[in-house]
Amino acid sequence: MYKGTRVILASQSPRRKQLLEQAGIPFEVKVVETAETFPPGLAIVDIPVHIARQKAIAVKALCTDTDIIIAADTVVVLDDTIIGKPKDREDAIAILSRLSGREHRVITGVVIRKGADETAFSHTTAVHFNRLTTEQITWYVDQFKPYDKAGAYAIQEWIGAVGIDRINGCFYNVMGLPVSKVVAALNQI
Repeated sequence: MYKGTRVILASQSPRRKQLLEQAGIPFEVKVVETAETFPPGLAIVDIPVHIARQKAIAVKALCTDTDIIIAADTVVVLDDTIIGKPKDREDAIAILSRLSGREHRVITGVVIRKGADETAFSHTTAVHFNRLTTEQITWYVDQFKPYDKAGAYAIQEWIGAVGIDRINGCFYNVMGLPVSKVVAALNQI
C-alpha cells in the first residue's frame, strides 16, 4: 500500500519492477496487452506518454477507483528516429553499431492514474556511447541477448559500464523509469 492505496504497475518490465522495489513502493503487476500505436504526426517526445496512457487505460478495467495505476513506455531516439527492440541477433548488432560513438536520447513517458485524475509526463536522458568495436558489440549481444530492450542495450549491464561514456539526465530513466519523478508525482496524489 502507498499511503493506504493499492499501487498497480501496468508493466511486465523486470527493470520497472526492480526500480519500484528499490524505491520501497509496494505494488502489484497487472497488464493488458495494448496495440502501442500512436497517431501520425505526434511529436516524438509525446509518443511514450501516449503509449503509457493506452496501457493505463487498458489496466483501469482491472482496478478500483482508489487504486493508483503507474504505466510507462520508453523509446530510444537517434537522429529523430525511434529505435525499437531488436528483431533478432543481427538487428541488435546493427542497432548497437549505429549507436556506437554517438549520442542518442532515451525518453520515458509516465502516466499515473487514480480514478479520473491523471498525471502524465516524460523525461529525457541523453546517452553518449564510446566507439565500440564489432567484437565488443557481438560479444555483448551474444552474452546478454538484449532482444527485449529498446535500443538493444541495458545501461546496468556490461555495455553500460564499458560502452557508455556519459549521460545527461536520470540513470534510472535509461533503465525504464525516472524513479525520483514518479515518487514526486505519487507524493502529490
